[in-house]
Amino acid sequence: MTTTTDTPAVRAERVTHSLVADVELPGGQGVLALVTLDNGLDHTKPSTLGPEGLAELTTALTTLQRRAAAGEIAAVAVTGKPYFLAAGADLLGVSAVTSHEQALELGRAGHAAYELLHTMGVPTFAFVNGLALGGGLEVALNCDYRTVASDAAALGLPETGLGLVPGWGGAYLVPRLVGIEKAVEVILTRPAANKPYKPAEALKIGLVDELFEAADFLERSISWAASVLRGDVVPARRDLDPEPVWDAVVAGARKQLDHLVAGSRPAPYRALDLLAGARTATRAEAFAAEDEALADLIMSDEMRASVYAFGLTSGGKKPKGAPASDLARPITRVGIVGAGLMAAQIALLVSQRLGVPVVMRDLDAERVEKGLGFVRATTEKLVGRGRMTPEVAARIVASVTGTTEIGEFASCDVVVEAVTEVMGLKKKVFAELEDVVSPDTILATNTSALSITEMASDLRHPERVVGIHFFNPVAQMPLVEVVKAEKTSDEALATAFAITKKLRKTAVLVADRPGFVVNRLLVLVMGKVVEAVENGTSVEVADRALAPLGFPMPTFELFDLVGPAVGLHVLTSLREDLGDRFPRSPGLEKLVADGTRVVLDAPAPGMHKPVDPAIQSVFGEALPAGSTGRAGTPVLDEAGVLDSVLGALTVEIGHMLTERVVADPSQIDLCMILGAGWGFHTGGITPYLDRTGYSERLLGRRILPDGVANVPAA
Repeated sequence: MTTTTDTPAVRAERVTHSLVADVELPGGQGVLALVTLDNGLDHTKPSTLGPEGLAELTTALTTLQRRAAAGEIAAVAVTGKPYFLAAGADLLGVSAVTSHEQALELGRAGHAAYELLHTMGVPTFAFVNGLALGGGLEVALNCDYRTVASDAAALGLPETGLGLVPGWGGAYLVPRLVGIEKAVEVILTRPAANKPYKPAEALKIGLVDELFEAADFLERSISWAASVLRGDVVPARRDLDPEPVWDAVVAGARKQLDHLVAGSRPAPYRALDLLAGARTATRAEAFAAEDEALADLIMSDEMRASVYAFGLTSGGKKPKGAPASDLARPITRVGIVGAGLMAAQIALLVSQRLGVPVVMRDLDAERVEKGLGFVRATTEKLVGRGRMTPEVAARIVASVTGTTEIGEFASCDVVVEAVTEVMGLKKKVFAELEDVVSPDTILATNTSALSITEMASDLRHPERVVGIHFFNPVAQMPLVEVVKAEKTSDEALATAFAITKKLRKTAVLVADRPGFVVNRLLVLVMGKVVEAVENGTSVEVADRALAPLGFPMPTFELFDLVGPAVGLHVLTSLREDLGDRFPRSPGLEKLVADGTRVVLDAPAPGMHKPVDPAIQSVFGEALPAGSTGRAGTPVLDEAGVLDSVLGALTVEIGHMLTERVVADPSQIDLCMILGAGWGFHTGGITPYLDRTGYSERLLGRRILPDGVANVPAA
């Protein structure tokens, strides 16, 4: 998967071969033909299925079908190479499809191959020995029976999160196995959250029939298959849900989509249409509908953008511009300046992942104790939920200590500053640290917008200062912006990248420019929405305006999440540094001063928090769209607010690329996907601006070459 801005080259398919071996079943049950899917590569290259691999599978299964008819075999089973059944379709190959007919043939080829598992003439089994996603899981779904290994990494149908639908039987088969309600979860809800199933979860809902320990998985699966053939084991099957239940679940899911997705991307709706029709359609009719939906989506810009985004996030583990890893300093003890929420979250994660002692320092014992209390309470919750063992929790609590004495940092290899976003305070902290720590100690700052070059300017050794910008909540957010200041050394950078790797984060190298990437763009979005409200757009219209982008939440809910005071602080800081492209908002200033909450509670779990209409009074009366607003410009409707935001983003990204904030536009997209929840279907931000014409209109050029994240022009 390409992670550059060059037009992706069409590479030869990594063919997944279908290797057949005969296995004598125990108890004299005859011969089981075991098909192993294997692309011949190591565990870093999962088996995927493209046209050649599907053709080989079809040939192998056709031969087995003839053998079954001749009475030579009693059953057929499919398994995979170590760690993988299959990771689905070859996405890079899919993105190289150039016509609707070619896309249609890809869907038909998968159905033709998998249908042989249904019409084999003898029972078919899937031994899911490892990861099974998308078309890989659909191999198993098309079999009569399924076992899964306890250590299989993930099972799921992630297609709707990638701009596609389960196109090789999943939309028809899943609701028959698990019921329509769980099918909506499998095909829509879990992909939206990027949360595939663990083996035990898959067993519980009925995606698989039996779970065996990994150590002897294949042997036990074969023995279990023999028991099924003898009739000693009869796997449970559920009846089809009644039509009223089916229709009600589909209607509820459609309402949820309208609320959360708001028509911003087609794939979830096409998948729901397939689920709606799956109850009454014949198998052939349902599969033909899957073919058509898959072909339409393969030829959509949203799907190509999703593949681009998938490539970025997959390739993000090898950061662009990172110095040689052997320059990193060894880490045996870490200091955290501050014991507030961010500081305590960082301390907990560092202790958990780096396994080294961590000391938090704050001005008084009460603050220190509050930070340590957060660490204790969080580990207790994780233990209670079964996500952490008591032994690990005890180690973390013992390894995170607190102090009010700055001298405790003397033996630390890295000290991370996480105090209030005030330049004078941060400079004071670093000046004090430099008199305490060793000359080799790396000094890091978690600042979200301030100049690190300025922060380090008065130090004797400014080269040791580097930005490591975490996002809140620290444990969940996958992105860290690693910031290179004017004098940051390669050793300091390499150490920052080594830390983020051990923390299992994706690091992006950014230059020391105001707001870096995520906050610069995200706060600009919030600022332009509020600017429209200041001019007379109603808060409710403004809050709905960005729905076509499919963001994780509306603007005012995002304000509520980050904290209006934090948002205002960053907006003000960026305005001071970058000028009036970042608007001032007296209304937002008043909301922060009064401590007014900007949203109401969500109407139901999983739903967005609507903006509180009462805050309209802070900004002034809402005016009719198109009339002259308070700033002397026309009052914007929803489309106008969206246009204003996208135009501002385009111009700002142009400035960022000129300033070389990142290596190339793909790194902006990677930051926005992982740090701001930008949807895969947008490809980040730059593909969306390209395909909607904003980049050419406002910058005079595309940001990405044609075909990188869109269907190329004919």
